[in-house]
Amino acid sequence: MWKVTVFLSVVWSVSLLYGEMLSFWVPPLWSCSWPRLPRSDDHDVEMNRVGYLADHMKVAVLADPQLMDKTSHGLAPKSLALEISQFYTDLFMRRSYLASILPFQPDLILFLGDYFDGGPLLSDEEWQESLVRFKHISDLNHRRRNSNIQVHYLSGNHDIGYSGFHSHRPEIISRYEDTFGARNYRFTVGGVEFIAIDAQTLDGPLQGNLTSESWSFLRNVSMEVRSNPKVLLTHIPLYRPDGTHCGPHRSSPVINQRVSRSIYDQGIMYQNYLTEETSSHLLDLIKPVLVLSGHDHDQCSITHQSIYGPVREQTVGTLSWQQGNLYPSFMLLSASTLAFSNTTNLKDAVSTQLCFLPMQTHIYIWYLSLFVSTLLVLLLWPTNGLNFGRHYSCLMEAIRRAISSNNFSSGTKEKNEDENCEYEMIWDAEGSMHLVKKAVKVQFSSSSDMGFVGRGNLAVRPTAKKHISQEIEASIAVDVNSDDRLDATGKLPARSNKSKTKMVIQRLVRTFLLLMVIGAVNVPLYMMLLFKDWIDQ
Repeated sequence: MWKVTVFLSVVWSVSLLYGEMLSFWVPPLWSCSWPRLPRSDDHDVEMNRVGYLADHMKVAVLADPQLMDKTSHGLAPKSLALEISQFYTDLFMRRSYLASILPFQPDLILFLGDYFDGGPLLSDEEWQESLVRFKHISDLNHRRRNSNIQVHYLSGNHDIGYSGFHSHRPEIISRYEDTFGARNYRFTVGGVEFIAIDAQTLDGPLQGNLTSESWSFLRNVSMEVRSNPKVLLTHIPLYRPDGTHCGPHRSSPVINQRVSRSIYDQGIMYQNYLTEETSSHLLDLIKPVLVLSGHDHDQCSITHQSIYGPVREQTVGTLSWQQGNLYPSFMLLSASTLAFSNTTNLKDAVSTQLCFLPMQTHIYIWYLSLFVSTLLVLLLWPTNGLNFGRHYSCLMEAIRRAISSNNFSSGTKEKNEDENCEYEMIWDAEGSMHLVKKAVKVQFSSSSDMGFVGRGNLAVRPTAKKHISQEIEASIAVDVNSDDRLDATGKLPARSNKSKTKMVIQRLVRTFLLLMVIGAVNVPLYMMLLFKDWIDQ
């Protein structure tokens, strides 16, 4: 039984090491890498200090961490269920950030919005609590270790709400800008210009200050004559017809367009995508080579048609495992540092690679299955173990006997009816002779000189007769004794359940003790892995 316990302990240790640590090493070590630009093969460029081509800048794109709070699943604030959910959700994202994303050594990290789940509904105190959690997850409290990495933010609907919400609580805009900066801005990475817009205000009433501010920013960008390749950043994806195919990486059903407006000022209360008119206007003004979006929580890759040609949009999946996507992801983007002299090859300035994070839900399902299997094995495993050698010997012996029995039956002689008989000569009336067979009575002898008694060709030894007599007498005695145990109704009395109860109790105690042994090995390992990434170092 101890061998089984040791084996189960090893299985648990390997499972915990993979689920809590090694699975987060898979993206940077095996499954993902920085995408190469199409022009990299046509230019002689040197390698940088970390072994990547020096003709591009590296951008890691993350979307929708959406930290759980009191608005997430209807859980009571400060309840144990909410605290546990927050801890394991935050832990997954922190591990992903530290072990899966930072090892790629990006030059810039770009967040596409929705940092909090109920951002517009949170009080200032709750907002600050969520902000502390977000900084802990993204390691912003220790930026000195990654001071060379730039970080840019994009506003999301779970951070500031939609345009219909702004007229009632304008302070949430200033609260966001004080923390994350401007909502509409631009920045350059290498030779590529990134245009970040507040998509939540674009479909609002034109007379609204925030909506007009966003469109004024876009018109100013469009009037510049610089020919740098542009990447449009919008939290809400551009319009797509219902049922649009999202590519092979989509894991959930496609969400169709839904728009809700306020009955007071026609402000947007909710929308899945920007309207068709707004989307077309954006593409015509900015003329981007790529559009990056979030909000959908699942991966989607589509191509839009504009007056300047096709434009590819990449919707990045959520970073969290609690937002309806079993396959959390992030994106690696390579932005060219080379100069582009014409507009024909601007699309070659950027290249993207989708990377998947560990499937945390599947890992927890494996833990649960392993726990159930461990209980069943410890409860049902025989006390003396499984003697496979003895069972194999019994099987071979049964096969040998079957073969011997078959050979004996096929080679048995037929009975010779001429043995133990005599013939008598009889003449009929015509004088013909006939032989008539007559049976001979066999006399058994108990002579001690012969040592056996014969009948035909068979012999029964006296010792065998003695054993046979003893077996018959013993059988009769057993039958008599068994008859004595019958009750008055002729039925056997009910068997006692004490032995079964004792066996069950022994099995339960044994299972508990062996579980304690397995836990003594793996619980400290789990706690060490749990807090290794959680505690700031």
